[in-house]
Formats: sequence, C-alpha cells, structure tokens
Amino acid sequence: MRSSFALIATAGLVAAALSGCAAAPAPLASAGQSSDVVTVTGKFGDEPRVEFPSPLAPAETQCTEVIEGEGEYLQEGQFVLLAASLFNGTTGEEVQVIGYDGNPAPLALGDQTPIAFTKGLTCAREGSRVVVVAPSDEMIRPSEDPEGLEGGDSLVAVFDVQRAFPARADGSVRLSRDGFPAVVLAPDGRPGITVPKVDPPEQTEVEVLKQGKGQVVEDGDSVVVHYTGVLWDDGTVFDSSWETGQPATFVVSEGEGSEVIPGFSEAIVGQEVGSQVGVIVPPSEGYGDQGSAQVPAGSTLFFVVDILGVI
Repeated sequence: MRSSFALIATAGLVAAALSGCAAAPAPLASAGQSSDVVTVTGKFGDEPRVEFPSPLAPAETQCTEVIEGEGEYLQEGQFVLLAASLFNGTTGEEVQVIGYDGNPAPLALGDQTPIAFTKGLTCAREGSRVVVVAPSDEMIRPSEDPEGLEGGDSLVAVFDVQRAFPARADGSVRLSRDGFPAVVLAPDGRPGITVPKVDPPEQTEVEVLKQGKGQVVEDGDSVVVHYTGVLWDDGTVFDSSWETGQPATFVVSEGEGSEVIPGFSEAIVGQEVGSQVGVIVPPSEGYGDQGSAQVPAGSTLFFVVDILGVI
C-alpha cells in the first residue's frame, strides 16, 4: 500500500534551500520573539500578506496562533488539510504558496514530516492560522541526520489549518463474534491482534469493531485511515501505518481506480467515518497466488482499519 503527502516533498526542498480520557498533550512549541515579530494580515483561507524583519534566527521552533481555531490542539499522528505560505527566514524571500486555490495540501504530523512542521502545528487547532519560525536543523524529518545543517537558513511559515482529522477511530465499541480475531488497543489506539488457531473463511468477512457516526464512505472516495495488516497463518504484521506514526490516504473502490486490494476496499466502502473495522481477506481478494514482497503467495490476511475521514 502507499500513501501520498504532497507538502512533505516540498518541505524537503525547503529544508535543503526547508486515548481515552487521557489529557491532550501540550503543544511541542510556544510563541517566542521570532514568531511574534511576524505580521500577518488577511482573512483565514485567503493568501495572507506576511511581513517580518530578516534575518530571523530562532534557536528552536516557535509558533504563534494569530487566528484562533476551535477544539483541541493538534498532536503527532494527526492528518490535516491546510494552506501554507513559506519563506526563507534569513533572506525574507518567498519560497512557496500552496493550498489557497480550493485544494488544500494534505500533511501528516509525524516521522515523515519535518520536525518544525510537526512541532509548530501542535500550537494549532482546526480553523487556526499559525506562524511557525524554525532553525534549519529542525527542518528535517526525525529519522534524518542534522549534521551539516547548522548555520543554514531559517524558515518562516504561515499555516491555515482548514481540516483536522482525528488520530484514531472514535466510534462506539461493538463486540465481535466468536472466532473472529481478537483486537486489543494500546493507549494511543495502536491495535494488538490475536488470530484464532482455526482455518480462515474462504470469503471476505467484515466486523465493525467501533461504530462511527460520520460521513459514509462511497465508492471512489479518498479516505484517511490508520491500519494494521497481519498474516492469518502466524499473526505476523506485514504492513502498518502505525509504524510510520501517521495515517495513510488511499482511494477505495470496488472497481477501477482503487489503490488498495479488493478486500480492503470492500471493508471500507459503505462504512461511516469514525468507525473501526476488522476484515478477513482471502487470497482471492488480497495478493492472490503471486503474493508480494511482504505477503507469501496464497495468504489470508486480517486488517484492523480506523476510518478517520474522507478527503
């Protein structure tokens, strides 16, 4: 499976030149002298006018919410749609403007996103406009080596967070039938799966583990999901968005245009956002007799999927 986050590739270029009842995590950054000195005018959702003295040289990422949003602050693991104006904080030069044309850019806060974007956006909520100012050594992904970036140009970004998707399914828990794989959730929502020691069914079988109340997923929709897939034979995890620390996006369709295997689409189409589903996928609806790099030929699969939204 694959996912696509348009702004992440852009961010890499800029770097080179850019549960339950637990309390929500505190923002990973706060306002500072550099972020507070940036002046932003214009309506939310429209390309803003941005002014700041250059150079700006913050020691760490700073963020200032200039238009207040609603709800809880964003956190790592969430997926958002936003518009962005990016500037070289050292020279003052505009680098890129994206998302103000009715096509907001998708971005996930996590390991595949520059540190500064994730830290800065934890100061934001849905409907927020935030200023983020960051040094060059935080304009990398967490897995990358910052050596050699010290002394590079800083970043100034203005983000309008137009939509924020939950980090996990938030529907009502439902009991699954006997003989269905058991699913236990970690505090962050990550599923632990135990496959029963029985022969798998020959047809796709779907169980709703949490019943959401959101938009119904239709054939051909692009969905935001968290998922884990295991092999029925031994319970080995062969694919999981939880391992990347951020949701994935796929087009699901029971016909042409699907970006996932047929059994996965069958489990998602017709479900409501906020739901968590478990699906047993036989080889005929999965990777068949060919298998894949991670899946042996002829394998029955089991997925747990959190349906977080429709783009």
